[in-house]
Amino acid sequence: REYAMKLRILEILNEKGKTKYWLNMQLGMSFQNCNNMVYNKTQSIKFSTLQALCEILECTPNDLFEEFHNK
Repeated sequence: REYAMKLRILEILNEKGKTKYWLNMQLGMSFQNCNNMVYNKTQSIKFSTLQALCEILECTPNDLFEEFHNK
């Protein structure tokens, strides 16, 4: 079985009542890059971005990632 990782940013934003726009303003990155990250259309994430996401969303890296089976 292959496993893949998925970011849960959109779910966390919804839980906290925050928007993608709010997150984008907090991160200070391009809207396109932020949007790609929110919708799991990115292949990698910098540690500095991961740390910023954890601080902004008040969560841990474990909260940000979800594992799923790839068929």
